[in-house]
This record gives sequence, structure tokens and C-alpha cells, in this order.
Amino acid sequence: MEAMIIFPIILFFILALFILNIVTSIWAYRDSIRNGNSKEYAIVVLIGTLFFPIVGLIVYLVIRND
Repeated sequence: MEAMIIFPIILFFILALFILNIVTSIWAYRDSIRNGNSKEYAIVVLIGTLFFPIVGLIVYLVIRND
């Protein structure tokens, strides 16, 4: 019976993390283009943050030009 209570919570948590990954990847892509980088660089940033969400976002935040 406890599994029926825990399963929706875990499913919601996984879905929330997936949506957060998509949102941060789109933000990094748009920010890269807004900073004047090429489309190819922005696509690499998008792919990097999609497949490696935490590490990719940290690396992008460190190497981006402000």
C-alpha cells in the first residue's frame, strides 16, 4: 500500500527534474546566442546541458563571457 503513495511522489520528482533540465538547457542556449556566440557554439551548449545537466550548466557558467 505504501508503494501506491510513494510512486506518484517519485514520478512527480523525476518529471520536475526533467522539466528543470529542459528549461535550463533552453536558457543556456538563448543566453549563449544573446552573448554574441555563434549558432554552432550555442548548439554545443544546448547538447552539453541536455546530456550532462549539472556539469554542463556549471561549465557553461564558468566559461561564458560576461
